[in-house]
Amino acid sequence: MSSIALNPTGTGRTPVSAWMTPWQAWGLILIVPYVLVFVFFVLYPIGYGFWLARRPETYAHLFEDPIFVRSVVNTLVFLIVAINLKMMIALLLSGFFVQARTWIKWLSVLFILPWAVPSIPTIMSLRFMLNPEWGVINQLIFRLTLEDGPNWLNDPTIALGMAMLVHIWKSLPFWTLILIAARLSIPDDLYEAASVDGATRFQKFRFVTWPSMQTLYVTCTILSMIWTLGDFNSVYLLTGGGPGDLTHVLATLGIRYLRLDQVDLSIGAIVVAMPLVLPLVYFMMKRLSR
Repeated sequence: MSSIALNPTGTGRTPVSAWMTPWQAWGLILIVPYVLVFVFFVLYPIGYGFWLARRPETYAHLFEDPIFVRSVVNTLVFLIVAINLKMMIALLLSGFFVQARTWIKWLSVLFILPWAVPSIPTIMSLRFMLNPEWGVINQLIFRLTLEDGPNWLNDPTIALGMAMLVHIWKSLPFWTLILIAARLSIPDDLYEAASVDGATRFQKFRFVTWPSMQTLYVTCTILSMIWTLGDFNSVYLLTGGGPGDLTHVLATLGIRYLRLDQVDLSIGAIVVAMPLVLPLVYFMMKRLSR
């Protein structure tokens, strides 16, 4: 007499094992290739890079490089000036674009285009326009004044300023949209009550709009700082770190070291940025947890 083994559920089907069903087994089989790709092409290069940068002499050489010191200063200037200027402009523009006028709605479509289009063609186009010899901007200045325009990208101060303006121009629509959504979520009853009390437009902003948006504004500012630390396009595509490697930021400095075949210094430049990132992440998460 033969016996038939049934599984405990009484369905007549024996699972692959006591802890995995056939569907779970197939799911595991399909996930394994992605896990292997992640391990070999993401975890292994990062781990190898940090292993190369573990030596103290790596950071000694890094701190002795004047280009690294200049890059840290440029990064701090980028964060303090560009981010705060961008968020203040976004706050002002959010009040402009919430107005229910047809021409403002059409203007908002044009305003969002810099953020929607890819970075490479737009920033490279601006780089060609700023060429001191045949760029359209200097050509226009010459026709109007009969004088040569400034050497935009060959002066470190002007070049870094232009990189910050490009960053502001490219990411401003995104943060403006977020602040517009915050303004639209404020109840109209608060503004009507303020009007009844005789409040001016500035008083409405100070006592109604700003208290309602303050938390979101600070959170967006911190998040923008975190993202800007990794912003590679604005500087590298416009100036390439030049002239003389004087406009590099920490996000682009690693590429310079990689081109010089100094992988340990490249990873070290990324590790050095962590003391700037971690306090921002901690402060943002602490504010959100409230």
